[in-house]
Amino acid sequence: MGRESRWEKDALTVEIVFAVVSGVLLGLLVFGAVVLPALVWDLPQQANSALRMAGGAVGLICAAWRMVRVVWRHDAYRRAGR
Repeated sequence: MGRESRWEKDALTVEIVFAVVSGVLLGLLVFGAVVLPALVWDLPQQANSALRMAGGAVGLICAAWRMVRVVWRHDAYRRAGR
């Protein structure tokens, strides 16, 4: 492998920023979807706490999955020579 061109470095930077932004947005969306029942209905405190904890965990996992997937897809695209 040779040195990367400036264009390739800039493209990777754009992909990383896109991965982080889309991952955070997906994580927030999933968190909101899981926590929504706690906001809409009057649930016991333990259920509210469990929903917040589950929403945070699932949201974090989805955000990390999205970030890794975007960067891996960019790497595969780059290796294919496109």
